[in-house]
Amino acid sequence: MGKGQRLYTKAKILIPGGNMLLSKRPEMFLPDQWPAYYSRAKGCSVWDLDGAEYIDMSIMGVGANVLGYAHPKVDEAVGNVIKNGNLSTLNAPEEVELAERLVDLHPWADMVRFARTGGEANAIAIRIARASSGKDNVAICGYHGWHDWYLATNLSSGTELDSHLLPGLEPNGVPRDLSGTIFPFKYNDLNKLKHLLKEKNIGVIKMEVMRNHLPENNFLQKVRDLATKNNIVLIFDECTSGFRQNFGGLHKVFNVSPDISVFGKALGNGYAVTAVVGKRDVMEAAQSTFISSTFWTERIGSAAALATLAVMEDENPWSYIIKTGENITARWKELGLKYDLSIKTSGLPSLTSFIFNGPNAQAYKTLVTQEMLKQGFLAANSVYVCTAHTPNIVDKYFQALEPIFAIVGECEQGRDVLKLLDGPLAHNGFSRLN
Repeated sequence: MGKGQRLYTKAKILIPGGNMLLSKRPEMFLPDQWPAYYSRAKGCSVWDLDGAEYIDMSIMGVGANVLGYAHPKVDEAVGNVIKNGNLSTLNAPEEVELAERLVDLHPWADMVRFARTGGEANAIAIRIARASSGKDNVAICGYHGWHDWYLATNLSSGTELDSHLLPGLEPNGVPRDLSGTIFPFKYNDLNKLKHLLKEKNIGVIKMEVMRNHLPENNFLQKVRDLATKNNIVLIFDECTSGFRQNFGGLHKVFNVSPDISVFGKALGNGYAVTAVVGKRDVMEAAQSTFISSTFWTERIGSAAALATLAVMEDENPWSYIIKTGENITARWKELGLKYDLSIKTSGLPSLTSFIFNGPNAQAYKTLVTQEMLKQGFLAANSVYVCTAHTPNIVDKYFQALEPIFAIVGECEQGRDVLKLLDGPLAHNGFSRLN
């Protein structure tokens, strides 16, 4: 057991759940073996507490680091802020500059509110939209964070959110009075949305522009038309998709504008900053309610975002990470065909993932993670591509991955995969820790 796993053993005693983010729990990757903690990170390399270096061919800061870890220009901007003071009684001018920048990138929008986490920003957007519409009920499609308003979806049956990224989420602690306020619909299912609008007095539609599947039959525009026709506030949650496929929101690619859009993750390239961007007539409803927090006014987030946007505008990273993601996806498929494995790929090109089809899928994922770790890679079944993922690194990744696919092929012919695992299976979805 390395230093990281020993520290994580202590953490589970001191911290409920072991850490602050489900997606980073070692159990989600490789229970009892995952390095768990890092000492430093640069480009797409991560060093653990024992000094071992790994190439991150996994979630890259959960999608926050499009420009790679510790980008010099972004870090320089943050360093200057630290030298001059990050927080004071007065406001940081960078937040005005960043608001102007985001409005310029989204001509349909007029105003911006900032926060520091995606869950906060989504809660802010819901508060503003409800205040603007004058209605409580929300139709949702996608993953939108941990706050009460969202988990209230599961108050009715406990499984309503199972198809929205994380199955098994319990709404314990969420007030029962919120039951019957949030109603899910599946992506590309326009008829379900129409039914909700007819039956549930919906005031807000909140959805991801795209996660795993392309919109079909002009789906996004039809949602926009329904919202306009019924005087409903339309929110696009782009915490994940924003600034990964283009300069701004993914909705620009599909030429469909919301009333509010929420940005996070890639906006600060690893520094905490999120934005709620919207139309003036909707956003001004923020003045009729109370939305306020001390650390939304700190300076690092806005400065990091401005530096990140400047680098993105100069380097146009999207063409590279899209091309690289498409290449990775294609090579997964080639390996599947070569070793007669049934796999399914999904996600945006720069947020690509695969799963093995069949009853042993989770065991195979665990095996891949285990064996890739031995080869010096943080890798499971998703690659969140960044500009530091050079062709040489991708080639080395596949050189290490192919023999493991060959072993999985043997397991499909009868070899016992469980005998190849050095520890428990990786968790799937939300699982409680003992």
